[in-house]
Amino acid sequence: MRTEYTVGCADFANAPGICDTFSREGRRAVKTFAFVVLLAFAANAQPRHKLVVNSDTEEGKLLQQIGQQTDNPKKQALLEEFIAKYPKHDGVTWVYGQLQPLYIKQNQFDKALDAGDKALAIDPDDLDVSYNNLKAAEGKKDPDPIKKWALQTSQIARKTISAAKPGNEDDKNRADYARQVDTYCEYSLYATALQSTAVNKTLELVEALEKLNPRSQYLPKVYGNYLSALRQSGQVDKAGSTAEKLADNGLANEDVLLIAADYNLQKKNQPDKVILYSTKLLDVLNSNALKSKAKPEGVSDADWEKKQQTLSGLAYWMAGITYSGQGKYAEADKSLRAALPNLKDEQVRAIGLFHLGLADYQLGKAGKNRAQIQDALKYSEQSAAIASPLQAQAQKNVRTIRGELGGK
Repeated sequence: MRTEYTVGCADFANAPGICDTFSREGRRAVKTFAFVVLLAFAANAQPRHKLVVNSDTEEGKLLQQIGQQTDNPKKQALLEEFIAKYPKHDGVTWVYGQLQPLYIKQNQFDKALDAGDKALAIDPDDLDVSYNNLKAAEGKKDPDPIKKWALQTSQIARKTISAAKPGNEDDKNRADYARQVDTYCEYSLYATALQSTAVNKTLELVEALEKLNPRSQYLPKVYGNYLSALRQSGQVDKAGSTAEKLADNGLANEDVLLIAADYNLQKKNQPDKVILYSTKLLDVLNSNALKSKAKPEGVSDADWEKKQQTLSGLAYWMAGITYSGQGKYAEADKSLRAALPNLKDEQVRAIGLFHLGLADYQLGKAGKNRAQIQDALKYSEQSAAIASPLQAQAQKNVRTIRGELGGK
């Protein structure tokens, strides 16, 4: 008797670290990415091949018993028994493929990987087995095997897609499933990079994703983490130039624009670029608010709002102190007044207050506006009270302004 069974599952210089704090929030945004069709094999996916069971043989009887077993522990025992008795049987890859999800469900990830490795040694193009290895690697939370299996599974998926014959419905369904698997491979690299706390691993994972698909929908979401990792590894110029490139190509989110603006602020020879990227950052933040952009999964409303406010404060701050340096005091006054409510870092706030005091002093002198000069004194006094690289100069400014106002 012959029975067919389907084979298939399955900073700144004066405020170090400011830029880098935001990309870390993204790690909390990762939620398990669920393709229902991937968890239990796509409903429309077709098997690569079929397992023909001869129930007149002992191994056939055991395979038939496995196929009819619905109790997972009992099924696992039968599958392991089959491997022990018939390690060279034609159905052994199917058996390994059946064992993998059972092991994964029990968090026995090394066993699942071992089973997958053995199956792929026999059939290197088994997409389902390779996908299960990726899921097992994710279970281990080890970035190296995740990268390995994401890349390998993607390669098999693309091979499956290219092998599909036009007009063949089974091939079409299988190719559709392979495309979903391929997209998941991109997601896996993205999610792992977002969660990574190791600088070198973040770099490796994002670069792997970029190589896998330079147009991946997940790249813009993780570039902030990538640039932060570059900065932390000492590759500040690379991080800055990459951020500029991304921003100029429309691929930058809030974090990338912050780094691009900060990079040019630190260079001190590209003030127009500081204004450009700060303005773009504010545009993105305003767009988020106007469109009620959904916050990332796993980030509370309070934390999301706090990040948006902090970024807004920094964008106005960078533009404001740059305008002040250019002698554009009206613009500096407007930007820095907008920045102040959201500047929480003391040194950043002190520098902002210094330039706001300077701008108001110059505007007040030019317009003979005593009230504005009094504002200049107020802001300069606040700056002079905070330890910063500009504290001594702020204290001198306070004495000068008081003297002009007739004070002591």
